[in-house]
Amino acid sequence: MPDQIYLLGNLVIMSAYAAISLAITVPLIRAGQVRSNKLATATALIFFSCAVGHGLHALMAYRTILGSASGMTHPGASWTLTIWDLLTAAVGVYYWTLRRGFGLLLGQGAIYVDPGGQHLIDEADARERAARASLAAIVEHIDDAIIGTTLDGTITAWNGGAERLFGYTIDDVLGQPVAVLCCVTSPSAGSRQAQALHKNGSRLDISMNTATIQDTTGAARGLSIVARDISSAIEAADWQRAVEERTNQAQRMESLGKLAGGVAHDFNNIMAIIVNYTEFADEQSAGNEAVRADLAQVRTAADRAINLTSQLLTFTRGDAVQLRDVDLNVAVREVESMLARTIGEHITLIAMPSADPLTVHADAGHIQQVLLNLAINARDSMSEGGTLVIESAIAVMDGGALNMQPPLGAGTYARLAVSDTGEGMVPEVAAHIFEPFYTTKPRGRGTGLGLSTVYGIVSEAGGSINVYSEPGVGTTFRVYLPLVAPSAETPGDPPRQAEPPRGDGRTVLVVEDESALVRVIARILTNGGYHVLAATGGPEALGLVAGQDFDLLLTDVIMPEMSGRRLAELLQQARPDLPVLFMSGYSNGLLGTTHILDDDIAFIEKPFTANGLLHKIDDVLTAAALA
Repeated sequence: MPDQIYLLGNLVIMSAYAAISLAITVPLIRAGQVRSNKLATATALIFFSCAVGHGLHALMAYRTILGSASGMTHPGASWTLTIWDLLTAAVGVYYWTLRRGFGLLLGQGAIYVDPGGQHLIDEADARERAARASLAAIVEHIDDAIIGTTLDGTITAWNGGAERLFGYTIDDVLGQPVAVLCCVTSPSAGSRQAQALHKNGSRLDISMNTATIQDTTGAARGLSIVARDISSAIEAADWQRAVEERTNQAQRMESLGKLAGGVAHDFNNIMAIIVNYTEFADEQSAGNEAVRADLAQVRTAADRAINLTSQLLTFTRGDAVQLRDVDLNVAVREVESMLARTIGEHITLIAMPSADPLTVHADAGHIQQVLLNLAINARDSMSEGGTLVIESAIAVMDGGALNMQPPLGAGTYARLAVSDTGEGMVPEVAAHIFEPFYTTKPRGRGTGLGLSTVYGIVSEAGGSINVYSEPGVGTTFRVYLPLVAPSAETPGDPPRQAEPPRGDGRTVLVVEDESALVRVIARILTNGGYHVLAATGGPEALGLVAGQDFDLLLTDVIMPEMSGRRLAELLQQARPDLPVLFMSGYSNGLLGTTHILDDDIAFIEKPFTANGLLHKIDDVLTAAALA
């Protein structure tokens, strides 16, 4: 009976040790630590050896039971057990040596490590958990949208940034195709810009970076999409581009203005010669109606050329303006009255003055010129008929409006608008319309100065102009001018007499670098009863008048070697009371910021007529006599 109990006990212990050995060995093999984790391997060997030992004990007990039943004995069995027990003891000693050195067992989920290794593993595990928690918080709260998808584009992950950017919660999109955002139809790795659809239906400009998600073997498992709203960046870039274009336009207009002003100066000298010699010829042709008719045609052409030059000077802000308070509502009605008779029955003209008073400080003639130029352009764009609307109103500007030429600061302005239902313009044409000599009209039908003149008038008055046009729809020009409080009107100059007073032999020193014009002026003054001393430059004039007496200096402003102002200063050193009349065909800055001449100087603009020059000289002499 004891042998049977001994057999059963060894079988039970053998099974337990074998199970424990397997429980240690299987994780060791799976973790790849059979060679590296010596303590775990030794422990598995101990339990394995114990299981084998108890198995042998059970076998010996079984054979003893059988031998007792048959009367047979097995004397070799004791040596076998002795040898195996010795081996088991050696393994046990090795185990306890390692156990004494390491001292501790790993916690749940591991096999066995030394205490120092356990500390390092714990620290690394804590850092990894903290890093994962920090990364999760960053991913959740970052402004960028981070989206995870399968390879076929099904959404599997959705952070808080994606919810804020697109308006969808994770429950709305999880399991949905990414195409619901209208930004990716077939996701693929790379960076690009796209348009996405917000939950509320609005469109978003976004930049996307798509990358492949790989597992430990390198196989693609899905895609990650990082999206960012770039709408503000695009708007800022557009704004910067518009500002640069506006600046370039202003610089280009300034350069062209200087060129056009120089041309106008020389051209006015030529026109002064043509106009006055035409008058001389007309006086000599009394009784010859055919010749006088021809001269009338010459004078008509000259007047057109003078008007063209006037537009050039207006464009360059070089003409002498007469500023006063102007009621824009009155200007709109006056232009309406003029256009009603000439614009044509095929065009419907509508004028809409403001109900509020609109007063600006400007040249009244220039304001009319602005409205007429814009209206004529509108008429020409409606060859088959249409509607022309002229209106005035108050406009409050915040200083951030685009396409204002020149740029306009914040404030309250008077606004003139001229709209038509004509052909309209493409952006490429609209970008050049304020440049002088630029025209889309057929040859002979336009000079290209109308809108550049408008630009010059508006900018000189401290305002700005904006154009909006669509091909096939029409065009609207909006002119903004600073508002002022209305004041009493300044009385105009008294009307001129039909014939100027005679010179009565008084002497005028004429200084002009254009010799042909000197001859014209000398003839006018001689015919008007004046004695003339003529010079073609300042040094010549100083030598000419040495020791001579004269009553008035008539000089060009801008001349080589010596300016007219410098000549006047030198002559007035000896004669402080000497009357001076300045003349010029290009008065840019004469009454403006450059202060070539003071505001109270006597000045006549070329080209002038004989009567106009004689009247002006008489005014200057009369004023000097009364001083």
